[in-house]
Amino acid sequence: MEKVIGIRFRKGGRLYHFDPGEFSPAKDDYVIVKTEQGVGLGLVVEAPCPRNPTMHPREIKKIERMASEDEIRQLVENAEIEADAKAFCLEKIAVHVLPMNLVDVEYFFDGSKIIFYFTAEGRVDFRELLKDLVRRLRTRVELRQIGIRNQAKMVGGLGGCGRPLCCATFLKNFHAVSIKMAKEQNLSLNPAKISGACGRLMCCLQYEHETYKELRKDMPKMGKKVELPEGKGKVVRQNVIGRSYTVLLDDGKEIEIDLKESERKTEGRPAE
Repeated sequence: MEKVIGIRFRKGGRLYHFDPGEFSPAKDDYVIVKTEQGVGLGLVVEAPCPRNPTMHPREIKKIERMASEDEIRQLVENAEIEADAKAFCLEKIAVHVLPMNLVDVEYFFDGSKIIFYFTAEGRVDFRELLKDLVRRLRTRVELRQIGIRNQAKMVGGLGGCGRPLCCATFLKNFHAVSIKMAKEQNLSLNPAKISGACGRLMCCLQYEHETYKELRKDMPKMGKKVELPEGKGKVVRQNVIGRSYTVLLDDGKEIEIDLKESERKTEGRPAE
């Protein structure tokens, strides 16, 4: 049976799947792989597991080998180079008075390239900054503007739930999130309550969206006029998870309709 492992090249970075081949790497081991950018050293974050055709890519590259102690030490040295490059870049950003926020620095394992990730409200003329960085680092330099959601993913932190940010822990890709998802889950539309650390709508609004859509199918919409044995009225509240809704009758009385009870009665009724 084919097996795959999940590795990351950077903390909070994208998860990539590789074939362990003849090796048996465990979680938290380092492995050497070949990427489009060259040789890379990755940390195993998902131990070997059977390949799932519905989840994993059709074509999966094999790892080259387990990383040696020297290569792991090289990773530590690269981190020191990144820290020094970040400090130098921040200094030059201040000198050139550039309207940009440096988020992270990535130095390729083989030293062939270094990327500076930043956010900015608009386009930034960083030509002079780029010249300074090339003169100092003596390697290929790229300044890459990223979105605010990617910034949160790289920096990390705690969400309103008190847990580490989803994007910085287990989310592989960002999904589209809309205000409609919050409405369908009867959540408060207060921006402070439905926005994440990045200031955008929380990614977790998407997790239960399909479940709420399915449960709402047989529920009358808010404000709909209904007629009950007790009289006419309109729907004023919904309890999607509890499978009930509340009707305000024309005489001012409120009645709660339990859909679960209705479903039980329907199931117990003999077939005609």
